Amino acid sequence: MSHCLQIVVATPAHSAIAGPLTYRSALPLSPGTLVRVPFGSREVLGVVWELLQDSGEMPETAIRDVASVLDGLAPLSSTWRRLVAFTAGYYQRSLGEVALAALPPQLRDLTTLQLARRLKRPVADTSHAPDTTDLIALSAQQACAIAEFDAETSAKQRPALLFGATGSGKTEVYLRAAAKVLAQDPEAQVLVMVPEINLTPQLQARFEARFAHLGRERVVPMHSGLTPAQRLKSWLAAHSGQARLVLGTRMAVFASMPNLRLLVVDEEHDPSYKQQEGARYSARDLAVYRARLESRSGDTPQKAEFSDGPPLGKLAPSGGSGLRETKSVGVKICRVLLGSATPSLESWQATLTGRYQRLNMDERIGASSTSGKGASERSAGPPQASSAPSGGSALRVVNSVGAAGLPTVRRVDMNHQPRHCVIAPPLLAAIAERVARGEQSMIFLNRRGYAPVLACLDCDWKSDCPHCSAYRVFHKIDRTLRCHHCGFTERVPRACPKCGNIDIAPVGRGTERLEEHLAELLAGVTRPDGSPVRIARIDADSTRLKGSLESQLASVHAGEVDVLVGTQMIAKGHDFRHITLVAAVNPDGALFSSDFRAPERLFSLLMQAAGRAGRDARHSAASEMWVQTFHPGHPLFEALKRHDYPAFAAEQLAERQAAGLSPFGFSALIRADAKTQEVAQGFLSAAAQAARTQQLPGHAHVTAYPAVPMTIQRVANIERAQMLVESPSRKALQGFLAAWQPLLFETRRQAEFKSLVRWAIDVDPIAI
Repeated sequence: MSHCLQIVVATPAHSAIAGPLTYRSALPLSPGTLVRVPFGSREVLGVVWELLQDSGEMPETAIRDVASVLDGLAPLSSTWRRLVAFTAGYYQRSLGEVALAALPPQLRDLTTLQLARRLKRPVADTSHAPDTTDLIALSAQQACAIAEFDAETSAKQRPALLFGATGSGKTEVYLRAAAKVLAQDPEAQVLVMVPEINLTPQLQARFEARFAHLGRERVVPMHSGLTPAQRLKSWLAAHSGQARLVLGTRMAVFASMPNLRLLVVDEEHDPSYKQQEGARYSARDLAVYRARLESRSGDTPQKAEFSDGPPLGKLAPSGGSGLRETKSVGVKICRVLLGSATPSLESWQATLTGRYQRLNMDERIGASSTSGKGASERSAGPPQASSAPSGGSALRVVNSVGAAGLPTVRRVDMNHQPRHCVIAPPLLAAIAERVARGEQSMIFLNRRGYAPVLACLDCDWKSDCPHCSAYRVFHKIDRTLRCHHCGFTERVPRACPKCGNIDIAPVGRGTERLEEHLAELLAGVTRPDGSPVRIARIDADSTRLKGSLESQLASVHAGEVDVLVGTQMIAKGHDFRHITLVAAVNPDGALFSSDFRAPERLFSLLMQAAGRAGRDARHSAASEMWVQTFHPGHPLFEALKRHDYPAFAAEQLAERQAAGLSPFGFSALIRADAKTQEVAQGFLSAAAQAARTQQLPGHAHVTAYPAVPMTIQRVANIERAQMLVESPSRKALQGFLAAWQPLLFETRRQAEFKSLVRWAIDVDPIAI
């Protein structure tokens, strides 16, 4: 007797095959079983989604047989399948695309025999009795946060947002929460997520040290920086339950963990949690959703529908799902703990409405209890500013009263500094003072390379990329012009390609040029032992080689660097103990951006950068954050000087509510790539017209704006356009997008759009 199965495979993104395919098997395989099936002329990995009673209208001769079963692995759980199904539906992607992308790449290529051999490899048990002698004492605020998190009643079990200042000890709270969960249940698993790969090693080292008694094999990483074999090893350990603790980036949200009891999302505000290729999901939102799924019992999915409520309704992640489900009594509880010094405005709004539990830690470790008051009190009084120092420089020094050990913020008005000044004289003097005292400084500029453009002053030639609507960046270290969008690279010409002038010059500054300039300015400065100043640069260019990032960070931690120059890679997450001064050289670019999220990202980045200074309690009182700006009176900098995130968030939320933007409104971007801009925009306009003609569900509550070129409209000779779709109702928007998909496929098949390369829907976009 044969059985008909619904099996999902990795279908092409625009094949219009959205759901599972029907196959035949001699055995009644359980849902979640991994199999190999024929797909076209190939044999591919598939996941059994459900068992059918019959083949329906499909003739038996048209149904192909399952090639083999990976019976060495336990079936993927119903919770995992429901998470994948929700992701595919909400983010408008095919089920197979999401499901197979969530599995390790090497697993897709293994045969049944190869997998069996892989599973037979012995795993050494290195566990031992726990050692609690090295546990550090908790601060009063840490102890209070943990107590409040544990006290959340099982009837609510709201997601928790740990709102902790930089250096307040959020990681220790994560460690204690994980330790309690793992101690209560010998089979429990914990997932800890970080936004970037370069933050994983240091966090992994802390977790491995704290949970060394579990054994090295029980704490595993999971991110795209691992080799295929390493990713498979980590996934198998998590899937089998052998790994008790998984640390990873956004991809880890789909890790198969049958006994998941706690999810931690560190730096939950970070844009890196939003996938920008393929299924454009938000890992933070899915973590919240998964915790609720894991907290329910049984394998039968509950009926779900989209609600019109704000982000994170009864089952919705912030800014995400908006699902409403039938309440069921769970036999297991899975909590989610989000952490940030500058939460996303979606998560912050969720705490204001009571959908999230907020845990406050506004004091740094080691800060005196009398050094300040709470954040709400800090915003009440006027800032205390000292007069500008001698020399005529317009320098505002703001004493952040009540900042509980956070750096003093100093704003330098660049309108009153020497013309073409890169480093203001007061800032340069402050850096020199740090070097002379044996302390470290960090200079932050979020632009890599030597200069963003190379130009001829005679004929106005600029180093345009021939394949993109962008300039090629000048990299002096290897004398190349490199496009950061398509990768096109050429040697720097000896003369202007247009007029032959040999006097071509760099315009603007990147980290490479800033490093060189600082070396010139600090040439006469010496360290306490009389040796010259040591300057290092950390960015994507200086850390390309394997292990280079780790070695450079080790040099900083060891005190072998006096001035550290870098991009946002160094501005967040790192625990530099000897840095007492942080400076943002040119942060004004985001103040007047067309993207409504730009101020939120800038404030977060500056707050995170400031948090690198004074993390050692011995230096916290003397730590400073310098901001060079042409707009020192901007409200963003006014809030920054007080370290007052609540005031900044209140202002931004008021603006967004008035404009109907997230988290008070819902949006999606439909992007199209084509050989010409006319085809890309024409496709979007034709699809929108088809939607209006057919009056799709929810159309009365949805606004589709005209198609426009993207900010960088051409990349690698492909023209890009986008169309913004907004609605005050998530339910209406989701219904509209789901009904629009067939029309998009149909429009794509029209003759005039044959040169269209691809199109994609981005739900809850983070950049517009």
